[in-house]
Amino acid sequence: MDIKEAAIQIDSLRQQINENNRRYYVENAPVISDYDYDQLLYRLAELERQFPQLDTPDSPTHRVGSDLQAGLRFARKEHKYPMLSLGNTYSIEEVEDFAARAAKIINTSFTYSCELKFDGAGISLTYRHGRLVQALTRGDGVVGDDVTVNIRKIAGIPHTLRGSGWPEDFEIRGEILMPFSSFDRLNAEREDAGEEPFANPRNAASGSLKLLDSEEVGRRGLMCTLYHIPSQDIQNFEGHSQALDAAASWGLPVSDKRRLCANIEEIKDYIGYWDTERKNLPYATDGVVIKINSLEHQRDLGYTAKSPRWAVAYKFKAEEALTKVLSIDYQVGRTGAVTPVANMEPVFLSGTMVKRATLVNEDFIRSFDLHIGDTVKVVKGGEIIPKIIGVDLSARPADAALPVFPTVCPDCGTPLKKEEDQARWYCPNAGACPTQIKGRLLHFLSRKAMNVLCGEATIDQLYDRGYVRKPSDFYQLQMRQLMSLEGWKEKASSRFLESIEASKKVTFDHVLFALGIRYVGQTTAAMLASRFGSIEALAEASYEDLLAVEDIGETMARSIYEYFRTPSELEEIERLKAAGLQFDMKENATQKASDALAGMTVVVSGTFALSRDDMKALVAAHGGKAASGVSGKTSFLLAGEKPGPEKVKKAEELGVKIMSEAEFMALIGAGQPEAAKEEEAFPQDLFGGMI
Repeated sequence: MDIKEAAIQIDSLRQQINENNRRYYVENAPVISDYDYDQLLYRLAELERQFPQLDTPDSPTHRVGSDLQAGLRFARKEHKYPMLSLGNTYSIEEVEDFAARAAKIINTSFTYSCELKFDGAGISLTYRHGRLVQALTRGDGVVGDDVTVNIRKIAGIPHTLRGSGWPEDFEIRGEILMPFSSFDRLNAEREDAGEEPFANPRNAASGSLKLLDSEEVGRRGLMCTLYHIPSQDIQNFEGHSQALDAAASWGLPVSDKRRLCANIEEIKDYIGYWDTERKNLPYATDGVVIKINSLEHQRDLGYTAKSPRWAVAYKFKAEEALTKVLSIDYQVGRTGAVTPVANMEPVFLSGTMVKRATLVNEDFIRSFDLHIGDTVKVVKGGEIIPKIIGVDLSARPADAALPVFPTVCPDCGTPLKKEEDQARWYCPNAGACPTQIKGRLLHFLSRKAMNVLCGEATIDQLYDRGYVRKPSDFYQLQMRQLMSLEGWKEKASSRFLESIEASKKVTFDHVLFALGIRYVGQTTAAMLASRFGSIEALAEASYEDLLAVEDIGETMARSIYEYFRTPSELEEIERLKAAGLQFDMKENATQKASDALAGMTVVVSGTFALSRDDMKALVAAHGGKAASGVSGKTSFLLAGEKPGPEKVKKAEELGVKIMSEAEFMALIGAGQPEAAKEEEAFPQDLFGGMI
């Protein structure tokens, strides 16, 4: 492989890893297993070792994933010490290598603390004078969200320590977990309300931790387990395990599943025991963490940029099960894509009962020669969505039928199409296919779009009565129409209309995402809103203008360009404008903070205390326009740590001012950002439960 080919592969791997980091940490909706993610990371690290000239400080191999979301929902504060991630391994041989390296460096007898690896949301608690004063999420490892008010609602986390001997000021870290019983109850409530259930307990715990309603956090049935006190805060303890025993005596929820091991054989015994016994635990675990117990040795071994050298995580192999495929459904999504889904005999897997698994597309079915009636191997890698990974051909019954992929839409009967460069079949009848229409309506009102709590059952009722066919119809609904729906009373109808009215204050980037333009997700919508500033400017953009925007490729650019040249879509935008929705960044009163940057075009590059998206949001909030490339029209380049060298060079060539983060904050008169207030969510007593 030459350096050019390596550069292409490295760039592709980084994009995949960054996208999956966003889905895992920010959206709490991972789409690949931990194992598959780690394989991407291993491949990238290997290429960077082979081609060190292509290794860069901002590579995902040198930093932890971030759960910080665009928009300041919570105040952000810096961790006293960085919250790093652990190096993962899936083989005992690599654990043996870790132990051998440690023994060679330490060169004296020592012990290991072996602990369960909990599958939850990372948290750091600060106690001062025996009282809980702060709780931060992992964030990006340097800065986290202050969720203290929510943490105080979780049973088992003491507000005041008991006993004596605790340091006057110390941090203790661990995970917020959702037990299987709480997870099942929450998902049952969500399904009853017509909401999408959480994929797994980890996602549910992370999503619950970021709720704005702390009382709802307390009702979610979360638990906490703590497993690490930074050694700098506990100078009077010799060992990690001793410090955790003390923490337990102070009333802190420390896991009792720990074991001190003297050698690799005892470590293997511990791993072997919990690889089986974990299935009887009331919460999710996905591995074992092996730590050098001596705090002095921990300090000596130190850290890499991403992980401690004194610990390693052994990940259990994904749980597998055999079950039978009973039938296959073909589902139509809001974009028209037809996805086959296998209905299976129920089987218990990774803490939940599994009875359905996506079959992705027709090519996926063909690759396994899958028949209805086949016995299949199902896996939940990393506790994510179920996936079929194999077929037991020897168990195939004589009457097993080869599935026939439909040639027409299973909902509206329109002949399906498939684009040359796509693997999926799709229904082109977007304007009249009921499932697509209802899917787009549900997407429009979703939490990350217009933030109106509305489940599939409500959409079905409104659609079946003919009250809604397009998003603008929501803004024409009358009380008498809602009162005519089965089960709706005056209170429910009134609150629904109030939530529709409140959605008119939703900012332009969310409105743009709500439109459901094909391939445009939440992050892209925010970027487009910031780049173009208004729906008019975006609609007038040429195909070439769109291609010039960072991270937008040919397929997405073509989709956006064609959307704004479709008369029916333009007519719908005009109707939504007339209803009072926000289609201009300058109209977003909730974002406008000052006119300090009025008329200025700012290019943001590098690493900042906030995420880059949040820095761009600050530019917009103070009247400026965030652009992706430096040009003669650029007012200044806002350069954080390690800005793009080409952008710096071009700014210097054009005489464009380069401004530091401190200078920028002084210019807009900003201090430490505070949590932004959001509109009150739709009342839970109507539909039971919030994300």
